[in-house]
Amino acid sequence: MELITIFLGFSLLVHGALGSGEIVCEDLSVGLCTYSVASSGKRCSLESYESIEGRRGYQCKTSEVLVSNIDITNLIESDECISACGADRNSLGISSDSLLESSFTSKLCSQQCYQKCPNIVDLYYNLALGEGVYLPAFCKGRNLNGRREMSQIQSSGVACAPSAASIALTLEADAP
Repeated sequence: MELITIFLGFSLLVHGALGSGEIVCEDLSVGLCTYSVASSGKRCSLESYESIEGRRGYQCKTSEVLVSNIDITNLIESDECISACGADRNSLGISSDSLLESSFTSKLCSQQCYQKCPNIVDLYYNLALGEGVYLPAFCKGRNLNGRREMSQIQSSGVACAPSAASIALTLEADAP
């Protein structure tokens, strides 16, 4: 009985220390910001700023990017998922540029990440889709046909529409 009383007391203490349990991006430390999702369903984003004194710093801000999966709200991504997916908590902003790096995409498409880290996969699924790339097909076929889909993405994160000639070449190459 005494153990239960101690457990309940500790639980109340922890709950009180964490507040209501709702995540507000601006309240997060720089080290927990990137890949976190506020209670509102908006993604947190690490941003740089320059103070009046000219010092550069970083702060966590609420982005306008909503998660597409309603189950991924009020979340601080685990260190295990950050590592498994090859993500970097020090990334500034939200960008598809990481999708250009083969070391990143190989970890993102790994079973350890793709099957166990829905928050990170959801983010990059939507970023890839915005570039005209369907992430599940890319991950499934990345060892078969290389990085053809990702060739549409420029380092600026802007997708270019394929020319008629490149579509014809792709169709010819895919023909039996």
